[in-house]
Amino acid sequence: MKTATSRDGTGIAYDELGGGPPVVLVGGAMNTRSFGPNGSLAELLTERFTVINYDRRGRGDSGDTAPYSVEREIEDLDALIESTGGSACVFGISSGAALALEAANRGLAIEKLALYEAPFVVDGSRPPIPDDYLARLEGLVASGRRGDAVRLFMREGVGLPTVFVALMRLMPAWSKLKAVAHTLPYDAAIVDDYQKGKPLPSNRWPSVTMPTLVAVGAKSPDWMRNAMRELADVLDAEHRTLEGQTHIVKPEALAPVLVEFFHG
Repeated sequence: MKTATSRDGTGIAYDELGGGPPVVLVGGAMNTRSFGPNGSLAELLTERFTVINYDRRGRGDSGDTAPYSVEREIEDLDALIESTGGSACVFGISSGAALALEAANRGLAIEKLALYEAPFVVDGSRPPIPDDYLARLEGLVASGRRGDAVRLFMREGVGLPTVFVALMRLMPAWSKLKAVAHTLPYDAAIVDDYQKGKPLPSNRWPSVTMPTLVAVGAKSPDWMRNAMRELADVLDAEHRTLEGQTHIVKPEALAPVLVEFFHG
């Protein structure tokens, strides 16, 4: 494990694997560098790239300096890119894709940008995220109700059926989800403006001019596939559909796509 120091002094823990051009992996909600798809994905990319797989602030071995802001998370990513030599390719998944997109728009030294299923809601194919969703998440976290925060995220953020969410607390991973539940408002803050069922603004990310890939799973719900098609159009990006994949994408299906895009 290595540590990069963000602008506000927060230590950001990361693993550096492999050799070759640098690629930074940005995890989604409740992911850490060892819990979620990026750990396995990193291993699959090491033959071609130097892979930086990190704990976003508040998770795993990284610090968490208050107050939170999206800008601080962008500064974390900037510190990691600096640690690789000053520029890197970046891959983000789910809310991590939204974070990587914002970072690219702020002018970070990102050579190529790959995004998988940023959780935007751009039409009526699913209910929009309620306006008070972020405030309720913050309230549950502030009162120490971590399990309730995870349930709210799964039910209203992800859109899982109530019965399935109720059964999740019996799963072995439940304790890991609760351990990082305090970071759920961070993810919600990143995507909040783009989950209201309205089309994406055409001029929101004018600085994203580097080669960009927007990918989605063929078995993901309509609302997700619609959003990623629209995002690709807005960014004038390459769009890829991964056959047989859902939001819980298999690293073995994703890695060849990233190798082709980053290495090409």
